[in-house]
Amino acid sequence: MSIRRGRNFLLSPGPTNIPDRVLRAMQRPAIELHSEELIGLARSCLDDLKPIFRTREGETFIFAANGHGAWESALSNSLSPGDRILVFETGVFGEAWAGMGKSLGLTPEFITGDWRHGIDAQILEDRLRADKAHAFKAILMVQTDTATGITSDVAAVREAMDNASHPALLLVDAVASLAAIDFRMDDWKVDVAVGASQKALMSPPGLSFVAVSPKALEHADKATLPRHYWDWRRRLDEEAYMWFCGTAPEHLLFALREAMDMVQEEGLENIFRRHQRLADAVRAGISVWAEGGAMELNALVAREQSNSVSTIRVDERYGADRIRETCEHRLNTSLGGGLGRLSGKAFRIGHMGDINEPMLLGALGSVELGLEMCGIPHGKGSVTAAIASLADTKKPALAAD
Repeated sequence: MSIRRGRNFLLSPGPTNIPDRVLRAMQRPAIELHSEELIGLARSCLDDLKPIFRTREGETFIFAANGHGAWESALSNSLSPGDRILVFETGVFGEAWAGMGKSLGLTPEFITGDWRHGIDAQILEDRLRADKAHAFKAILMVQTDTATGITSDVAAVREAMDNASHPALLLVDAVASLAAIDFRMDDWKVDVAVGASQKALMSPPGLSFVAVSPKALEHADKATLPRHYWDWRRRLDEEAYMWFCGTAPEHLLFALREAMDMVQEEGLENIFRRHQRLADAVRAGISVWAEGGAMELNALVAREQSNSVSTIRVDERYGADRIRETCEHRLNTSLGGGLGRLSGKAFRIGHMGDINEPMLLGALGSVELGLEMCGIPHGKGSVTAAIASLADTKKPALAAD
């Protein structure tokens, strides 16, 4: 039996590192279901999600579920059987959301993609202009797809919809982008946005969030897809018990409350700058590895490269899973594997949530050591390149404490 010393470097794109203070927040007894303490805790979590989604007009909901539960809530409250939905193909998760819609009785259609580029808003605008009868009832997009490491422009999608004067609802998966990059629900006129606890919000898996515009709430009164647990209208009840359609997930709320306190302490703009800075450093390291000719960053356009996760394609002659397994079993570094079309062809480095420079530099060093151990051709010096990126004084500095 091998014995590991030191801490594991968790560089998965989710679940991410949980801060010690968030873990400690859960180390307490349960509290009475109808107590003022629990009601106040739940209310504060619901209210403090609003500035994270950047909505003043919308309602927020918390579900004891992963992000797929939030997907179902978004669809079942907004749409009716047979409704047509238009979905972008930028990775695994848009396809999966559309597949869920199909199983619920919706009719998905795709704007196809190559998994290496984000959404082309002009193609969307042309498609919507051609939809004279307004047959599409909702547009589904993923802001950051963790399978491909691609971030798409939500504001550009909204502009395309407005240019086409199309009334469809805009539904956005922000699971891997919320609290990592800019998201503006009200300004971008997003109708339904979904998030989850285990990504940049630094909490255990098990909670998902839905933010809903007034327009989408009106649609919920007319939508006829079956729903009960996911029903927004039931959860708007004055009785706190109904906010969770039953017993609240108390210890996950304890964790979320502490994590949101940390978000407030750092400030969203500082969080966004930190994620940008660390992601730039990762990309600098990947560029060095790519000099060996056996790997490259999946996302081809710089502005579409995610600040949450980087997906690295590996020449199939060498096998992406070899490097991931070597890092996991021999170097105590956990990376994400390739998903969908990229299964066995890529590995992923998550760089969102509770992460800093030493953690990132250690992880890059571990991966480079793993590449050397596996005999995979690569340029050497990823850590040096990352240090140079982090030390670049021309980049926006973090605000002082």
